[in-house]
Parts: sequence; structure tokens; C-alpha cells
Amino acid sequence: MGDNQRDEHKQEEDERQRLADRILAIVEDFIYWGIAVVLVAGALVLLGVQVYSFTKLPGEGSAAVLLDILDGLLLVFIFVELLFAVRATLRSHEIVAEPFLIIGVIVCIKEIVVLSVEAADLLADGPQFARAITEVGILGGLVLLLSMAMFVLRVRRQDAAGDVAEEAADAGEEADNAKRDLVRAGQDREHAGDNRDKAADVRHPEREADS
Repeated sequence: MGDNQRDEHKQEEDERQRLADRILAIVEDFIYWGIAVVLVAGALVLLGVQVYSFTKLPGEGSAAVLLDILDGLLLVFIFVELLFAVRATLRSHEIVAEPFLIIGVIVCIKEIVVLSVEAADLLADGPQFARAITEVGILGGLVLLLSMAMFVLRVRRQDAAGDVAEEAADAGEEADNAKRDLVRAGQDREHAGDNRDKAADVRHPEREADS
């Protein structure tokens, strides 16, 4: 009696846990979908702003406007990569690191572009120019580190895919071997049956004569 009550209590706990997991999964997906909608809207607004800024090129300084457009387009890339990260999370229910590394690279490149333009105006100011060049060097190092991290992740993913393919090939080969063994066993049984019939005919030739 006590064991049955414990089993029923455990089943109720498991059912409650599964229900809570399903509810939290639905809430999590809803939040991710909301984030995706906001990212899409933000990317479209930013893209529209850059198109409008492009129309102002003839009337204003082209260098400043082009810098603003490039800065805004890099920000659009960041929104798109965040959207890809959300989509990958919704598909696999796992946080994917590679999109965030790409975002880090884009942010570093964005700052390098801005600092490079500012450094051109700071040539007369030695300390400020040196600071800007130092920041550009640090950001370049970060780009290199993030790129190496992405390369390592891709290599590991390819290795994992190769292992899965090898395991699938091994499983297929084992299945083929098992199928051949079954066919061979069936043929052996047929030969054994034929041999038994022949042996029975030899031991009892009168059966063949009667037939």
C-alpha cells in the first residue's frame, strides 16, 4: 500500500513537472518571438533611416553623411545577427554562440571605422591621435580573437558532424551485415532441410517407391 502511494505521488510530481516545463517553454518561445518582432521592426526602421540619409548626400557634406550611413548599416547588421541568434534559439532551444561572436566583430569594425575617421582629424594633437590609434589596435586584436573563436567553433562543429556521419555509416554497415547474416542463415536452413529430406529418402527408399 505504501509503495503504491509513493508511486502515485511520484507520478503526480512528474506530471506537474512536465506541465510546468511545457508552460515555461511556451512562455519562453513567446518572449523570443516578441524579441524577434522588435528586432525586425528596428532593422527596418534603421534601414529606412539610412535610405533617407542617402538622399541628403547632395546637400550636405558627403564624408559625414557616408560615415553616418556606414555606422547605421553596421547597426542593421547587428540587428540581423541578433535576429538570426533568436531564430536559431527557437529552432534548437539552445543558445548559439557564433552569432554573438559575429556581432562582436561587427561592433569592433564599427568602432574602428569611427576612430579611423576621427584619427585623421587628430593628427595635430599628438596624445589624442596616439590614444585613437591605440584603441584601433586593441579593437583589431579583438577582431582577430573573435575570428579565431569562430574558426574553432566551426572546426569543432565540423568534427562533430563528421563523427555523427561516421557513426551513421557504421550503423548502416552493421545493418547490412545483419541483413546478409539473416539471408545466409535462411539459405543454410533451406540447405539443411534439403539435406534432411535427402537423408530421409536414403534411409527409407520405400517411401519414394510408394510415391
